[in-house]
Amino acid sequence: MARSLNVLRGQLLALRCCIVAAALSLTCLAPSIAAAQTYPNRPIRLLHGFAAGGAADAQARIVSDGLSKRLGQPVVVEAKPGAGGNLAADAVAKSAPDGYTIGLVTGAHAISGALYKQLAYSPTDSFEMLSTMVYYALVIAVRADHQAKTLADLIAMAKAKPDALSYGSVGFGSTHHLAGELLNVTAGTKMVHVPYRGDSLTVTSLLAGDVPVIVGTTVLLAGQIESGAIRGLAVTSPARTKLLPNVPSVQEAGVAGFDVRTWAGLVAPKGTPPDIVKRLNTEIQSMLADPATKTALETATGGEVRGSTPEQMRALITSEIDKWSKVINDAGIPRI
Repeated sequence: MARSLNVLRGQLLALRCCIVAAALSLTCLAPSIAAAQTYPNRPIRLLHGFAAGGAADAQARIVSDGLSKRLGQPVVVEAKPGAGGNLAADAVAKSAPDGYTIGLVTGAHAISGALYKQLAYSPTDSFEMLSTMVYYALVIAVRADHQAKTLADLIAMAKAKPDALSYGSVGFGSTHHLAGELLNVTAGTKMVHVPYRGDSLTVTSLLAGDVPVIVGTTVLLAGQIESGAIRGLAVTSPARTKLLPNVPSVQEAGVAGFDVRTWAGLVAPKGTPPDIVKRLNTEIQSMLADPATKTALETATGGEVRGSTPEQMRALITSEIDKWSKVINDAGIPRI
């Protein structure tokens, strides 16, 4: 009898412990649930890591307008340029995971994961992915009076005189830079990289004759190409782009498998509540489906709007890190 009573007491004690643990768990979850139910109730910061007036800034302002309308709160754009977007990414990663700070990242986010020996954050593990937004190609271009009429001409010239030709980009470690290095690797050329601080400076230097070749964004170069001041030799996507339908792709020029498309997407700090992540993803998809927003983003980038699930965006970044790590190794680029 005494033994039965002891067993019963033990069972009651275990049950009491379970009830207490469940209550504590619900108590801990209550603020998160309440926050998700009332979210958002104040302005949201949208950080990006590039100069005001550039492509990333233009995209951020389009997104700010679209999300503000859907969330009922201002989404305030804050540019934090430096280190190829790393300063802004670090600021987002270290922000409170409450949904009131989000970040716009680009293809450079994955490149940093491949190029830097050590970052203050993890490009994958320090964030909750929200969604991709847009993909866009780059263009390899020369001045109109350059003797290379096609990309095949340029490749032949570069092979004939290794290290004699140089190409300009928006900076070391940018997608533009590594697109040029991928061309070196896949086409067997040895063009020398010249980094600039921004797309507009590469165009100025090209027109001044300071650099013979540049890799730039299609939306920035389209006007110069159409005017005849600059010749677009090839776009870096597998197929031609709507913005430059008369410019062939690198693959058309005979470099098999070449594919470089940069992208932009939105992230939140790691630990942002799942309900808030889901709400933001839902509103982003709604925004991207809006014809006016879609047109604005495609006009700003010369690209293609394409949203995603958080899981798809994480898989993209992981695969991009692997891709660019191989290019960096094959090109012998020293890691920072």
